[in-house]
Amino acid sequence: MVSYDLSRVFGLLPSLLQALPTTLWIMFVTALIGSLLGGLLAWAQIAEEQSFAGLARGYIFILRCTPPIVLLFLVFYGIPEFLEWWLGLDINNWSRTVFVIITMILLFAAMIAEVFKAAYLAVPKGQTEAGLSIGLTPVQTFLRIILPQAFRIALPNLTTSFLNLMRDAALAYTIGAVDVMGAGQNLISRNLGNYSLETYTAVALIYWGIALVVSLASQLLEKSLTVKER
Repeated sequence: MVSYDLSRVFGLLPSLLQALPTTLWIMFVTALIGSLLGGLLAWAQIAEEQSFAGLARGYIFILRCTPPIVLLFLVFYGIPEFLEWWLGLDINNWSRTVFVIITMILLFAAMIAEVFKAAYLAVPKGQTEAGLSIGLTPVQTFLRIILPQAFRIALPNLTTSFLNLMRDAALAYTIGAVDVMGAGQNLISRNLGNYSLETYTAVALIYWGIALVVSLASQLLEKSLTVKER
């Protein structure tokens, strides 16, 4: 019978929390840059230029159909080979976290582009016409009228996408990056495979904690935006 020591779970948390900044950094940079890229992809799909729309749809289709771990290996092993062949540039000494961030940005942008597009299309077209009719420029109309409404509509799906990002980023350990999951794997190796269940429980507690904070922050923000709109 497998023994389970709950006290060891809490004893492992301090060691795992040392890797938490890496996990949060991956999520923050990915969310920031991925949202910008996703916004461009959403704009390209909505724009009247069919060539841009076709490229954006193709990118989104390919990335959404690619398993995260497959893309991570393609980025980690493929980009250094490609850059060395094309530019003679050796990037094998780069931090493994960089390759994780590149992978997550590519994935997150494809997912979030669909969220942005759906939220934008959900805002009635009459809102744009009303903004233009009172003398606002198209940019002012978007920033002052469309964007706040679209953001509130998109917020639940944005939260889901962010939580999915947290889950996918946990694959960083597969290429040796030391995030929370990677730190857990290192602890298991140092303990020669002992206390594996306790270690995974401690890792899960940290991810559950992150998810809880993100979910609560999203709910509070949604309530605040709803009150302001009223």
